[in-house]
Formats: sequence, C-alpha cells, structure tokens
Amino acid sequence: MHLDQKVSLKTLHTFGMEVEARYFVEAKTHSEVLTLLNYRHMIHMPILFLGGGSNVLFTGDFKGIVIRINSKGIVIREEDQTHVHVTAEAGENWDEFVQYCVNQGWAGLENLSMIPGKVGAAPIQNIGAYGVEVKDSIESVQVVDISTGKQRRFTNAECQFGYRDSIFKRELKGKVIILNVTFRLRKIDESHDERISGLQGDKVAERSLLRLDYGDIREELENMGATVPTIRSVREAVCNIRRRKLPDPAEIGNAGSFFKNPVIDREKMELLQPVFPGMPFYPQSPASQSFKIPAAWLIDQCGWKGYRSGDAGVHTAQPLVLVNYGNSTGLQVLSLANQIMDSVYQKFGINLEPEVNVIS
Repeated sequence: MHLDQKVSLKTLHTFGMEVEARYFVEAKTHSEVLTLLNYRHMIHMPILFLGGGSNVLFTGDFKGIVIRINSKGIVIREEDQTHVHVTAEAGENWDEFVQYCVNQGWAGLENLSMIPGKVGAAPIQNIGAYGVEVKDSIESVQVVDISTGKQRRFTNAECQFGYRDSIFKRELKGKVIILNVTFRLRKIDESHDERISGLQGDKVAERSLLRLDYGDIREELENMGATVPTIRSVREAVCNIRRRKLPDPAEIGNAGSFFKNPVIDREKMELLQPVFPGMPFYPQSPASQSFKIPAAWLIDQCGWKGYRSGDAGVHTAQPLVLVNYGNSTGLQVLSLANQIMDSVYQKFGINLEPEVNVIS
C-alpha cells in the first residue's frame, strides 16, 4: 500500500468534479483494509471508503483519508442442481460480475446490468432496476467493524433491506466496511426448449423466472427478435435500454438516478388523481395502501427535463439524472437538486429524496 497526499478524485467518481482528497490509499485485500483501520485510529482523521464512486456527490475537497476498496475475487461457496452460492469481493466491478454470472448460466442479476459501481456498494443501496432488487439474490454480507476490527456476516434478514435502503445506510452507516457479498442464484440450462415458453403466454415468469414485465424489456426483446428469452437476451435488452435512456459517465458526468421514486399513501393518491389524471403509479402490493410514483414523471411535469444552469443540468432524455457538463461544482448540482425538490413539493405536495450520497 502507498499513502498519497492531495490526490485528485476527478476520475474516481462518476460526476467527475475536480475535487481532491487530503490523503488517498488503495486497499486490495481484507488484511490491507484492517491495517488501514488501525492507521486511521492513530491519526484521528475523517475517513471515506470509496468504491466505484458512482453514487456520490462531492461538494468540496475531502479533508481526511479516502480509502478505495479494490479487492478482487469470485468464489463458488456451494451449489446443487438448481442453485449456486457465489461470493464476490467488494472491489469487483458490479457489471462485470453480472456479466460473469450470465455467462455461467446463473439467473437473478441480469435485470441489474450496467448499473455502475462495485459489488460492495450494491447491498448498501439495495440497488434495483426493471422490477428486480439486489436483495432478492443476496444471501449474506460480510463486514468489518471500523471501531473494533471484528468481522461479522449479516444474513439477508439482518441486512434489513428496504426500497433503496439497508441497515448499512442507516444504523451502520460509517460504522462498518463491506468486505464481500454472497449471492444465491438460480441455474438455468439454456441448452433446450424446456427452459422457457417464449414471450407469449402467462407461464413465462413461472417457467423461466425471468423478469420481463417491467419497463420496456418485452418490447426490446421483440425488437431484438428474441422470441425465446434467455438470461443473455434479457441482459442485452436491459443494456440496450440503459444506453438509450441514460448518459454514459465517461461522456457526461452523472451518478445515475439522483432521486428515489417517492412512495405515497392511499389518501394522498386519492387527492392527487383527480387533479393529475395522467399520473402513473404502482401499487406496492396487491392490497396496497401505498403507491410508488415515478420521480422522473414528477420532475418532467415541473419542466426540468433538459434544464441547464452553467455546467449543472438535468439530462435531456431522463429527468431523473442530474449531470455535470464539464466544470460544474458539487454545490451547483446540489443547488439544482434542491430547486427541483422544492418545485415538485410545490406542485404535488410530494417530497423527493436524493438517492445519491452527498459528501461535504
């Protein structure tokens, strides 16, 4: 390991702001993480563990130590005829891990393709897309306590997963470091026709267990000519959709979806429907008393899509994404986010909540 001073973080977070860390070090193994924890206690400085930098907004330089978790490794823990239990180290690139699983014929993560970041960040945020959340496939999460250096493995239930939420984002925020994550994935033999029925019919989800009914996946599969969907074709469809709708951080700085989709109760829903009859909503369960409203629709209705102030802006195709066109500061993006939240509340009486972690 090598401890560097005054290191630029511009290329280490997807918003691409020109900020720097007072100290920076990269940890490639569990033992290196533990060594760094001991060092941190000696010098009593703020600490930030950084993975892929895909869910953070820096509002200025970081005055402490940035530790980049870059541990690698994928290990099969156990398997039977129908399932595999596979552990991925926290520093593994998330999308490369998803691709690896798809190539092995392991289903469960394909709808989460092309989400930027590292494996270790996935359970913190309980990342989700196209009708799937990572909690659906996580078996356990191994962590180390920052104050004691003791390791512990959290079961799925102990992670207390919620919508874009987990115990690691609440009670344990800043108290533990995720070392690795174990997933339980389904084996799908795609070598014969028994695997799935095709796009038509009501038995698709039952027989294939592939999630095809959220967003534009079915339509994209049809456009691809994938009449018999597979894990690979679902991943390809998701990647195609994301490339069209979301900006590439390598071209335009962004952290993906900046806001969570808000959830409102039935009473609020019944008040809003007559006023905004075109408002889309998704019940949280068949007998739901709560409804998820697309934040992108709310923001678009307030006229923010394509808005730009200096180099801070709202993406032209996806109003849920705030962007840095080159030289925006984190404070400028945060100011824009606050303006958007205020306008949505004024129009709909709905509070938007940022999904991105603001680092000041």
